[in-house]
Amino acid sequence: MSDAPVKQAKLSSDEAYRQAGVDLERAKDVVEIAKTATQKSQRPDITLGGIGGFSGAFRIPKGYESPILLAATDGVGTKLELAQQLGKHDGIGIDLVAMSVNDLLTQGGEPLVFLDYFATDKIQADVLATILDSIASGCAESNCALVGGETAEMPGFYAKNQYDLAGFAVGVVEEARLLPRPETMQAGDVLLGIASSGAHANGYSLIRKILKDANITSDVPLENSEASLYEALLAPTRLYVKPVLDLLKSQASAIKGMVHVTGGGFQDNIPRILPTHLKAVVDVSSWSLPPVFAWLAKHGNLDALTILHTFNAGIGFVLCVSAEEADTVQARLSAILESETVYRLGIVQEKEPDESAISFLGLASFTLNE
Repeated sequence: MSDAPVKQAKLSSDEAYRQAGVDLERAKDVVEIAKTATQKSQRPDITLGGIGGFSGAFRIPKGYESPILLAATDGVGTKLELAQQLGKHDGIGIDLVAMSVNDLLTQGGEPLVFLDYFATDKIQADVLATILDSIASGCAESNCALVGGETAEMPGFYAKNQYDLAGFAVGVVEEARLLPRPETMQAGDVLLGIASSGAHANGYSLIRKILKDANITSDVPLENSEASLYEALLAPTRLYVKPVLDLLKSQASAIKGMVHVTGGGFQDNIPRILPTHLKAVVDVSSWSLPPVFAWLAKHGNLDALTILHTFNAGIGFVLCVSAEEADTVQARLSAILESETVYRLGIVQEKEPDESAISFLGLASFTLNE
């Protein structure tokens, strides 16, 4: 009897890859899912071609004399872990878009195009379709075209049913209107704030720890809120693009800088737009802490400064405007937001060399642990 090895039939490339955990046929379906989603966010004035090419092509819109291109990238962080744990994926795509386009907006930028990266152990078509539809919805709300992306199936790298997301946005602004303008800032300038929709996509490692320590294993009512706790925690990040760009059409000269309040909260984000000789003085009694943050403060035993440094605390976007035009800007923005309150958060003051770039008033009224 021969000891020669028995020859096995060679596998096709599709079958070999399938045995390794990647289905090439399913990968082809992804393109069709993406094409369906992108129909929501078409911008025929700037886009060329469609989904499926090696890159997305677009032109700068007409009307710009000296255009400056802006680019931003971000993810959703560990909010993804909570969404996957609860099987709720329909808002995550909006989070992804918002984290980048809101950043572009702070420089006065009009978002033009968006690309996404989705990576998982094994593609689940229904989950992917939900997420891409959510991304397209966020793009449509920001008048930003979804021009491409990448979907990676990586068995053995990601745990079962686990996925990650990243997003990339490109925008444009007229050079003369590029923000911030720190050289124009001075003591007396006013800080205006627009409400957030919740925790947005920041602080979720701490949020998940608080949920674990509080032994929250199912949804619970949220005091003083129509939403439950999980609903509040998974609320998508607010998109500020349309109302703020509308404001800039008539009030651009009055606005000296804008802030997207993300990771690091007030302490890390507001000083980013200020020159070194100025500081922000924020009166936290000028707005009420939303119920979801009050719940987190109580169950996580967090003090006011921790809330302000970890989360947006209910204010997701801040504008620095001249004192002379603050009333006009505040009224105009409130009208654009359909009479929503635009908060007068505080002012800009001169700063001593050894002083912090931000200070707070009214912390005693920032009731957290009732």
